[in-house]
Amino acid sequence: MAQFDLPLDQLQSYQPLREEPADFDDFWTETLRASRGHGSARFTAAPSPLRSILVEDVTFPGFAGQPIKGWMLRPADGDIRATVVQYIGYSGGRGVPEQWTLLPSAGYAVLVMDSRGQGNSGAVGDTADPVGSGPQIAGRLSAGIEDPQDYYYRRIFTDAACAVDAARSHVLVDPDRVVVAGGSQGGGIALAAAGLCDGLAGAMIDVPFLSHFRRALRITDAAPYNELTRYMQTRRGEEDDVFRVLSYFDGVNFAARATARALFSVALCDMVCPPSTVYAAFNTYATDDKEMAVYPYNGHEGGQWNQTLRHLAFLDDVFS
Repeated sequence: MAQFDLPLDQLQSYQPLREEPADFDDFWTETLRASRGHGSARFTAAPSPLRSILVEDVTFPGFAGQPIKGWMLRPADGDIRATVVQYIGYSGGRGVPEQWTLLPSAGYAVLVMDSRGQGNSGAVGDTADPVGSGPQIAGRLSAGIEDPQDYYYRRIFTDAACAVDAARSHVLVDPDRVVVAGGSQGGGIALAAAGLCDGLAGAMIDVPFLSHFRRALRITDAAPYNELTRYMQTRRGEEDDVFRVLSYFDGVNFAARATARALFSVALCDMVCPPSTVYAAFNTYATDDKEMAVYPYNGHEGGQWNQTLRHLAFLDDVFS
């Protein structure tokens, strides 16, 4: 595996012109308005062999009020430093609560959001996606891509903002001490949440997917981006329509609206989420209070536990 994208010095200043629809803000304001006010999150004690961590099974209203599952884990002594809303990588589900013990062990609560219609890659999912779509390539990236109103990521990004609302509604959570986090698809979702949610204390965004689509399709044929390539191979002449829809969901456009303190990471040999697509979002992210962890010889696995330790240091610094 070798570096294939721009040299690091060029990546650090790479900030392409954004493809942003004129009604981007209106689209998302109306989407969130229509999806809020459908009830409250429910937190139900869940059995677990864990001794120092309490587990709650969460159900909250997401897009259009549709029920979304999650886990809430928190220190058993009730002393919560802050809360992290965790989003999951492509095709994964919320899994079992015992997979999410690190942050509660460090004194943080974590709300793990299930990804609707996913959960087939070793981490079980429990949330259906009741919305159908037209013809698509297997996977989620082309589901509903004929219209931004129907696109799959409209629903999951709305779920993500509603997950922040749900976490803030918990009786033990300080709504001003909430961070969003995720890697790959989860990083793309966290980036969207950072652009959609006010008052976040931080965002931890690792090797994010769903950013700078046009360049991603130009320089990589790795999955999942190749789902879009394969879709357009049989939809000749529809490229402009596809990229117009994707512009409502591009992480670069959410980054332009995100102001929470941020920790990003990038892997310079990452064929799945190419470095220039990550830097396009990072360099557009609308605060100077941000940092990038660079892994020069890693692929999409990124920093793994090294990055996890950076997360803990970042959280300690934000909430010191």
